[in-house]
Amino acid sequence: MNVLHLLLRSLFVTSLLLIVPHVSAGEPFSKERFMELQAAKQPVLIDVRADWCPTCKKQGKILAQFQKDNPQCGLTILNVDFDQQKKWVKHFRAPRQSTLLLYRGEEQVWFSVAETRADVIRQNIFDSVKACSENA
Repeated sequence: MNVLHLLLRSLFVTSLLLIVPHVSAGEPFSKERFMELQAAKQPVLIDVRADWCPTCKKQGKILAQFQKDNPQCGLTILNVDFDQQKKWVKHFRAPRQSTLLLYRGEEQVWFSVAETRADVIRQNIFDSVKACSENA
């Protein structure tokens, strides 16, 4: 009976994982949108992510909270789909999903792989995006 109970509990937990929405703070990546933001010298965070990636989900929650707490930064997040946009994964030299790249205009100012410490992500954005400190 204990085995059956454990099996049912496992199935329940697994089903919850399937219905939990994938948190994403950004918009889908497009070359046109990226170029538009770069030309306007806007800060852009490229989030190379996959729906199946637990690290990406953690990063998504952190980035969503950052956007909510810091609208003064004017940060745009563009999501590159690791599975569907291989051309752009290669372009950004992302070694795997859960890669974050921060651009200020055309200059890349931060690169990170699998970082899930909220304080580190926030601090790197604050350090790299002038508007964050100007209008805080």
